[in-house]
Amino acid sequence: MDGVVHIVGAGLAGLSAAIRLVEAGYSVEVYEAAKIAGGRCRSYFDPALGCTIDNGNHLVLSGNGATLDFLSRIEAKHELSGPPEAAFAFADLASHERWTLRPNRGRLPWWIFDAKRRVPASRARDYLAAAKILHAPALASVSDVMVCSGPLYERLWRPVLLAALNTGPREADAGLAAQILRETLAAGGQACRPLIARAGLSATFIEPALRRLAKNQVSVHFGRRLREIGLTGGRPGGLDFGEVQIELGSRETVILAVPSWTAAGLVPGLQVPNDSRAIINAHFRIEPPTTLPPILGIINGLAEWLFAYPGRLSVTISSADRLLDLPREALAEAIWNDVSTLTGLPRDLPPWQIVKERRATFAATPDEVARRPPARTHIPGLILAGDWTATELPATIEGAIRSGYKAASVVASASAARSPLATIPAQQHAA
Repeated sequence: MDGVVHIVGAGLAGLSAAIRLVEAGYSVEVYEAAKIAGGRCRSYFDPALGCTIDNGNHLVLSGNGATLDFLSRIEAKHELSGPPEAAFAFADLASHERWTLRPNRGRLPWWIFDAKRRVPASRARDYLAAAKILHAPALASVSDVMVCSGPLYERLWRPVLLAALNTGPREADAGLAAQILRETLAAGGQACRPLIARAGLSATFIEPALRRLAKNQVSVHFGRRLREIGLTGGRPGGLDFGEVQIELGSRETVILAVPSWTAAGLVPGLQVPNDSRAIINAHFRIEPPTTLPPILGIINGLAEWLFAYPGRLSVTISSADRLLDLPREALAEAIWNDVSTLTGLPRDLPPWQIVKERRATFAATPDEVARRPPARTHIPGLILAGDWTATELPATIEGAIRSGYKAASVVASASAARSPLATIPAQQHAA
């Protein structure tokens, strides 16, 4: 194969690119600014709780083909667990109603005609009316093509799209929302079975990937923050990590799998999304009730999604910029009030931790989506990866892995242009 591929960033985008390239026979070196791999998809021991928690709560769906393919390659697919069928439990704190959304397995959505399977107070024609979002024009927002009111919107479309896009649906890009629906609900229940990494994000996604890379003699260099990409003859000629300088040969390639703002500071003229949205996660060390589902959607509460793990409960609040300046203890108490009401657990606040991610994802508005760059840059030999690139998906695990696969395929395409080598498919659509 051609020279070494240097991957800067050991999050899911960088690791997935590394796995695909190593399997295709490339020599790979990985560099990470932090002391650990994973980026936003990682776990760590929290001394305040005395247990290991995830940086954030991430849900995988059975239709996330690239994610399942990646886990198969690193022999970790078994780490995901979920119900045998698509089932999403919800609770409304205002009305005290509880229900479970149960799409049928096939693509023909007969479930919307069964009142026991659909959202309470919704009608079958409400679901059919929402289908026009699948044909939304470019630069349209969700509110341009969907009625953002009524029981179905408040109890299904709003919580689902808000969680997936991390942007209020009214202002969010309709094209991204449509792609989510195409790959999940519109594809039938077999594509939207919820899966959780119950052993933790690092144990599921990161540690197995690092072991697979180590088995293939790939070095991951931690504490390497890239300061500058030197250009020679219009292509990358060197990587400046401060105390460490790396010279690149004319056939060596760089995949930049770093946050968007970091990439913009390293690549002259690179356009990236400028606006971002926050996510707040709250973790409570307490044993969940045995009757609590693994995931619970919460309507009319401060908390939005409740995740039950062995020995702890975790809550996610999306597009949470409005809450960033609230005192952490007051926020924990307010969130726990919702959790206590839903679970019947004591009102006394258990050991807790609040994780505020100020720039968790790019803002999924039409203007910001239009700023997402492709994997190929204007600099030969320099490729981008990350959930903020043009993946056709919002900033999710699936989007990050697809971006890594795409970056690997661009490397292979460039190699094939110089010699008759097989290319690497950009995406896998596993069942």
